[in-house]
Amino acid sequence: MYSIILVEDEPLQRRVLKKLIISINESVKIYEADSESTALDIIKNNDINMFLIDIHLKESSGLDLAIKIRSILKYEFRQMIFLTTNVNYITEAFKRTHCYDYIIKPYDYKVVQDMISKIILNETNNLNNKNNNLKEDEIIITLKKGSYLKIKTKDIIFIEVKGNNCEVNTTNGIYIANRMSLKKIMKLINCDYIIQSHRGFVVNINYICKIERLDGKLSMIYFDEYDRTAFLGDKFKDIIISEFRREKLIIC
Repeated sequence: MYSIILVEDEPLQRRVLKKLIISINESVKIYEADSESTALDIIKNNDINMFLIDIHLKESSGLDLAIKIRSILKYEFRQMIFLTTNVNYITEAFKRTHCYDYIIKPYDYKVVQDMISKIILNETNNLNNKNNNLKEDEIIITLKKGSYLKIKTKDIIFIEVKGNNCEVNTTNGIYIANRMSLKKIMKLINCDYIIQSHRGFVVNINYICKIERLDGKLSMIYFDEYDRTAFLGDKFKDIIISEFRREKLIIC
């Protein structure tokens, strides 16, 4: 999700800008801060795509805040726009922080709308292109606090539903895909060797080493060199066992 932070100590000005941004794109996540300390706390604990910063803040200057933001590696080249009543401060801001542009108060609705909409459109297109250009054997999942993780499909051992999330067991560790259903993650993976074994599990056929029946409707799936197990439901038994036995020597 594309995200913007509004750093402005005047509540009315924040409301005006927030309303304007929502009119451009309702899906944008908007954070608000009225001081440098509040802004830095939000910025460090979330992933921000665009910064709208008032040059004059209560406890410090917006320029000082911008310099601190630029010192954070992942924000070195993110979009930054200053809000000001005086253009005399802008030259220094451009030199020291490489900001994208500035907005003069009081705001010209049309000018601001055009500026921000162009940035959001360009940035979201870039994000979509990045996902489309991923290799077919890779997926990106969203972790908690807005972090993203790229996982190779071949490294997935099995996936288990955990409430509203999915727990992805891989050869490199266990990761929680935040607010993602099993149906959605299977659509994202979209490969022949990772298939559903139970209403709460999908498994990688290539890692299965043993299938053990527990009762009439449930079996346990064991994996090569991995301690954790997955369930096999009666509904999915035939397809899983068929794939497991494929190209293997069967001794009866």
